[in-house]
Amino acid sequence: MSRAWARLARNRSALAAFLVLVTTTLACLVGPLFTGHDPGRIYPDLVRTAPGLAAHPEPDEIAPALTRLAFRMRVAASGIVVTGGSVRMVLSDAAKPIDERVLIYLPRSDLFGPASIVERQDGGRRLVVEAPVRRLRFILGTDVLGRDLLTRSLVAGRVSLLIGAVATAVALLIGVSYGAVAGYLGGVVDAVMMRLVDMLYALPFVFFVIMLLVFFRSGLGLILVAIGAVEWLDMARLVRAQTLSLRTRDFVRAAEALGLSTPAILWRHIVPNTLGPVTVAATLLVPKVILLESFLSFLGLGVQEPATSWGALIAEGSRALESAPWMLAGPASFLVVTLIALNVLGDGLGDALDPRLAET
Repeated sequence: MSRAWARLARNRSALAAFLVLVTTTLACLVGPLFTGHDPGRIYPDLVRTAPGLAAHPEPDEIAPALTRLAFRMRVAASGIVVTGGSVRMVLSDAAKPIDERVLIYLPRSDLFGPASIVERQDGGRRLVVEAPVRRLRFILGTDVLGRDLLTRSLVAGRVSLLIGAVATAVALLIGVSYGAVAGYLGGVVDAVMMRLVDMLYALPFVFFVIMLLVFFRSGLGLILVAIGAVEWLDMARLVRAQTLSLRTRDFVRAAEALGLSTPAILWRHIVPNTLGPVTVAATLLVPKVILLESFLSFLGLGVQEPATSWGALIAEGSRALESAPWMLAGPASFLVVTLIALNVLGDGLGDALDPRLAET
């Protein structure tokens, strides 16, 4: 094992992929705390804002935003002047004095801070108001509702990575146990168990998910069940093939001669000796699971609002490709980088754990 780790440590591509995965995971876990935006927060004045480092609202966006806010306050806005980090304007109502409580609309918009009245004119029907202008940055832009795409991509990454990890763990638990039992017992038991695997292989995956949707509500739990119920089949076949070659080895026969029970032999001697190929297969299974979830979410059969995933965001971005291409580019970049890193790490583990490779 130490030699395997040494070979892996010398594989720069695998180490780089591992660092990318760690960085992506940490960014998804703690990144939304530092973006300055809530993933569900809607900025109606900043819908489909292009990505960049510039602070919003920009000077040409302030007047239209204030005009829309004045319409909601049922007053007229004029004399809008932006000075430094604040804006001054005149609110007027020809019919009656302005209720000062309507100024709460300014801070509620998230574009401006609490407003202060500088001057009252015409018996309160005209108010000179000043308010600070808040500075919001959207590195990856906003979506069709005005939500920060970077924050939503990071939160979506939590769901996609969780599905990949949990579904892979379920596939490992079921597949390793099933394949080890079938391969060790052999005979009729092996034939029956593997024919069941063949029957499940014949069931189309998408059809299986649609059947589940008929009886259950779509969501994260359904995705985990659907993917976990299918992806263990490959693992079971892999472990069975390894077990068939291990059960005739001397250390297994010695354990049988000592009177060890079948569960003890499987747990102590069979399963540990299959961990090399199983580890590599598990590393390559995670990107497959994430891609499956993304495919289902793209079809509308996966994660549902208010939850989101990379697949769901990519589906939203594809519908707004012409008007807001960044809505597709941002989540797709996260997904592609993660999948490539997982595959490169899996290849590196395969080379490191291959006993036929001589140490160089």
